[in-house]
Amino acid sequence: MSPITSSGKPSKTLISKEESAARIFSAEAENTKKTSNGTRILIATGLFPPDIGGPAQYAKHLHDELRKQGHTVHAVSFRRERNLPPGIRHFFYCMRILPYVRTCDYIIAMDTFSVGFPAVLAAVIYGKRIAIRIGGDFLWESYVERAKKAVTLKEFNRSMPHLNIKERIIFRVSRFTLRHASVLAFNSEWQKNMFRDSYTLDPKKLFVIENFYGEKIEGREPVKKNFLWAGRMMYLKNTDMLKRAFADARKKRNDISLEMITGMRYEDLKEKIRECYAVILPSLSDVHPNFIIDALQMNKPFIMTRESGVRERLSDTGLFIHPNDERDLTEKILFLADDTNYKEYAKRAEAFRYTHSWENMAREFTDLYQKI
Repeated sequence: MSPITSSGKPSKTLISKEESAARIFSAEAENTKKTSNGTRILIATGLFPPDIGGPAQYAKHLHDELRKQGHTVHAVSFRRERNLPPGIRHFFYCMRILPYVRTCDYIIAMDTFSVGFPAVLAAVIYGKRIAIRIGGDFLWESYVERAKKAVTLKEFNRSMPHLNIKERIIFRVSRFTLRHASVLAFNSEWQKNMFRDSYTLDPKKLFVIENFYGEKIEGREPVKKNFLWAGRMMYLKNTDMLKRAFADARKKRNDISLEMITGMRYEDLKEKIRECYAVILPSLSDVHPNFIIDALQMNKPFIMTRESGVRERLSDTGLFIHPNDERDLTEKILFLADDTNYKEYAKRAEAFRYTHSWENMAREFTDLYQKI
C-alpha cells in the first residue's frame, strides 16, 4: 500500500526514496559496527543544524562531544517526515532509524512524542537500551495553546483538565513512551517530580541532566534601559501580560523600553543579549530557559517566572514573579529600572559562576547507559 502524503494522495516516490535511504543507512550502520571501538550511539532528534533553535543546538553539541569522547554517533533528524501528518510521520521516521537501531548499542531520543515514540518502538523491536531526554511538556503546551488558559505546568500536572481527543492521544502515546524507555533524563528535579506523579513512573529510572551552563562571556555596558524578551510567540509565553505590565511601568519611568524578538538566529540573539540592559521572561512556566542562562553568561540581570526548574539554582541571583500577577511584574520592572537596584543584581549575575559543560552532559548520558 502506498503511503499517504499531506495532500491525501498516495506517493510512490516517497516509498522508493525511503527504501533507498534505508539501504544506504543499513550499509553505513554495518560498517559502523565493524569499525567502532566505543559505544555505538544513535541520537534521534526532530531538529539538527542547519535547523535553528535550542533543540537543534542541543542535539548538535551532544553529538559532537560524544564523538570527541570516542563513541560512534549518528544523529537522525526529520526530513520529509515533518511535512506529513502525525502517525504517518512517526511511521516513516521509525522506518528510517531501524537500520541504525539494529546495530547501535544505545539510543538517545530528544523528546517524548515526535521522535521519542518511534524511537521507543524501534528500541522495543530490537531490544535496545534507550534514554529519552525530556526538555519540556508537549501535552501542556498543546493544551494551553488550544484553550488559551493561563494554566501553569505545575497546575496542569497536579489536576489535569479536560482534554480533547488529540490531547488524550498525545497523553497516551507519551505515557507509553515514558514507561517503555530504559531511562528518562530530565533537566531539573522540579520537572522530574511532576512527570513522576502525572505518569506514575518508576523512580529508579528517572535521572536529572541539567542543561548547558557556559563560562562567562564579556558583556557590554548598556547605553539605554532596554529590557529584552525573546522566544516563540505562544500563549504560554505570557506576552500580553508583559506588554500591559510594561505599559504601566512606563507611566512612571519613560526612560525604559521593551524589545521583543522572535525567530532570530542564535548568534545574533546573543549579540542582542550582550548589549541589552536586562532580560525578561514572564512565561506561565519555563522548564529550563536557555535565554536566562545565556544572559547570566554575560552578567545581565533578569526577571523571570518563578514556575521554572532553574528557580532553585538561581533563587538568589535574579528576580522572580508569579506568572499570573501583573502588578508583581510591573513592580519588578520598576525595581530593576532603579540604578542602585540594577547594580546590585548585575553584581549577583556576575557572581554566578556555576558551569555545566557539554563534556559533562555527554559523560552523564553515557553514565546512564551503564546504569540500564
